[in-house]
Amino acid sequence: MQAQMQRRRIVDNVVRVLLTIAAFVSILVVILIFYFTFSEAKEALQEIGLMEFLTGTVWRPTREAYGIMAMIAGSILVTIGAIALGVPIAVGTAIFLAEVAPEWMRNIVRPAIELLAGIPSVIYGLFGMVVLTKLVAKIPAPGNTGYGLLTASIVLSVMIGPTITNIAEDAIRAVPRGYKEGALALGNTHWQAIVGVILPGARSGIVAAIILGIGRAIGETMAMIMVIGNSIAMPSAATAFPLSIFLSRARTLTGNIAVEIAYATGVHRSAIFATGVVLFVMIMLINSSARFLLRERTW
Repeated sequence: MQAQMQRRRIVDNVVRVLLTIAAFVSILVVILIFYFTFSEAKEALQEIGLMEFLTGTVWRPTREAYGIMAMIAGSILVTIGAIALGVPIAVGTAIFLAEVAPEWMRNIVRPAIELLAGIPSVIYGLFGMVVLTKLVAKIPAPGNTGYGLLTASIVLSVMIGPTITNIAEDAIRAVPRGYKEGALALGNTHWQAIVGVILPGARSGIVAAIILGIGRAIGETMAMIMVIGNSIAMPSAATAFPLSIFLSRARTLTGNIAVEIAYATGVHRSAIFATGVVLFVMIMLINSSARFLLRERTW
């Protein structure tokens, strides 16, 4: 008996060591990626200057102008558009799956959502190019070709939907059933229990899901290149209506890296890596925010 327990302890210790090594390797990989990217970006940051690089609105490598503010604006605007379009549908779907749908319908909807998560981004881009651009081009506005922030936001909202839906559904299911039963026992309807008890209880998990969706949106590349128009200019409203800014063409940080890295040399190449550093920091901040919110759960 003692020999058997001794073997179990040895196995447990070995597994613990292996898992610890795996965790540290993951951390080391992230540190090495950041170190490599930053080391390649140092030349540009020293020659251009951090503030000029971040706040400059002109990106013209042939004229030694390296400002990424237009691309930061493009990334932020397309992400805001995707969140505005995708979050209500994704959270509504999560509520439907967790609280409303019968088992047979849940078995149909959930695999469909998982299938959306597995479709390559280039397929979404092709759909946006062939279908959505023609629909968006029908909106009457000066210079509207269908390619721009609105089309990119629609495509991106579909792409981030499965991520938000899955995490939000888990957060809703994690709320103790006693909360809902207590609300129903006090005379609330099913919908009142969902809105007044379950969603507030799952709030931090839902917010974390949205933040992870934001991280997914900012990091998307191929589909954005295909539908956003790739114009290196500050997005501006096409009409007096402020939201017409989403009809303008733009370029994202990820798109800038993918489009120009193949032929960039010298300071231009280093500036591309500096763009990667900015993107890396943005995504790290977003993911850290999600981790903080997940730790703040109180149930």
